[in-house]
Amino acid sequence: MKILRIDSSTNGTDSVSRELTSAIVAQLTGNAGDPSITARDLGKDPLPHFDLERTQANRNSEIDNADEAALEEFMDAEVIVIGAPMYNFSVPSQLKAWLDRLAVPGRTFKYGENGPEGLAGGRRIIIASARGGPYGDDSPMDFQESYLETFFGFIGIDDVTVIRAEGVSQGDDARAKAIADAKEAIAGL
Repeated sequence: MKILRIDSSTNGTDSVSRELTSAIVAQLTGNAGDPSITARDLGKDPLPHFDLERTQANRNSEIDNADEAALEEFMDAEVIVIGAPMYNFSVPSQLKAWLDRLAVPGRTFKYGENGPEGLAGGRRIIIASARGGPYGDDSPMDFQESYLETFFGFIGIDDVTVIRAEGVSQGDDARAKAIADAKEAIAGL
């Protein structure tokens, strides 16, 4: 099993999403024969955001070495575990910058007669979602989980599982319960 672990929180050791990505990887590798794990910490080593030059190169499928490395890590993985905290109702900008590296015409998607067609299927995505407040499944303020599910669907991945810990900023008891509930869900993976 080839696992790619992506962390994007800037909260260091206080990060709930990092705690969850660790638990998910441990659960997945517990019975795996000889897993291969690649880790990318976007909170510590972010990719640069797209600018005019980078966007033009991406349109022409002329991506640089760092961008190619990020894309190859993703394309080589069977399972991608993503730590995605909610920052201001969405994903951290460093996670968005990584996702921008994955949307490459002709590599992960293409446009056909019937519109967009994803080319990156056959992978499993597990999102470790951490939210300070309670938003629920259908909140109009959720531009985090819904964005990630839509993005991965666009590039052809329909096997997306969200493990959520929400309300983690509402006191120690709420945080502990949210993490315990998420870890119970992880045990079922």
